[in-house]
Amino acid sequence: MTSDERALTALHLLLVWALMSAVMPAVGFALVATAWAGGYGALVPVLAVGVPLLVALLSIMGAPVKAVVPLCASVPKRLGWSALVLVLGTLGVLAGLAVYDDGVRLGSAGTRVALTGASYAVAAAFFVPNRRVRLGATVVLAAAVAYGGFIGPDQARQRRHTADVARYREHRELLYTIDTPPGMRVARADVGSVAFAVEYHSVRRDGYVGLSVRTPLDPRPSCPAPPEKDVTCAVDERGDVSVVRTFPGGRHTSLTRRHGAVEAEVSSQTLDEPALRRLLDTLHPLSDAELEGLMKEKALG
Repeated sequence: MTSDERALTALHLLLVWALMSAVMPAVGFALVATAWAGGYGALVPVLAVGVPLLVALLSIMGAPVKAVVPLCASVPKRLGWSALVLVLGTLGVLAGLAVYDDGVRLGSAGTRVALTGASYAVAAAFFVPNRRVRLGATVVLAAAVAYGGFIGPDQARQRRHTADVARYREHRELLYTIDTPPGMRVARADVGSVAFAVEYHSVRRDGYVGLSVRTPLDPRPSCPAPPEKDVTCAVDERGDVSVVRTFPGGRHTSLTRRHGAVEAEVSSQTLDEPALRRLLDTLHPLSDAELEGLMKEKALG
């Protein structure tokens, strides 16, 4: 390839990039606005006019290299070349929109507009019969696939994970947990602005323990007044409140303890008060590893 041909090729790819960077964002906006106003059926006349217009504009960009690119040597060939570049470039734009919608960062608005045109310029570069030009286009395409398919999504996942951790840690004064009861596993955990709740279910689905950490409901530990029917309540010397509710076929036991500025309650229909007290004795701040485990198991609601 001579120096004149290199200059023509560079001008050709620059013109394709500039044209599509200017036109495609406007076309995309027009399509969205038309679909919003008239439904998908209204897109048919817009596409019927817009696609041939884009093909014609692209064919003009191919005219300067009719002596370099065989597919641009004549008007019919340039129209076919334009259609191919339009289809391939649009596929690249749609792939970019998909990864952007998934949280992959593609820079500022100006950068995203430039990337739109770059997709068509790369497609046009593959039709230039020069090894270096095609190699450069292949490198750009490989870099785009690597970032859009692997690097970008991984960074997006990391950002979402960091944001989730920050959101869960927003009320860290409530984030206390107990050791997992023997034979049980965490089934669900809920983080709120006034309470942190964890549900433990037995592996065989025949047992349940609930933990709730919240701001104290009463200024000091006390039993409900007036006493409720079928309810036994007691407050021990350390301020733990034990409540046992009996009902036909079983009972529900809960034990509440103050811990600094919060109170923690464990409850169960299968464990008695001594077992719940042993669990409450293991109350400790939720560690980063435990939070990661809850997130990994998708137990947090």
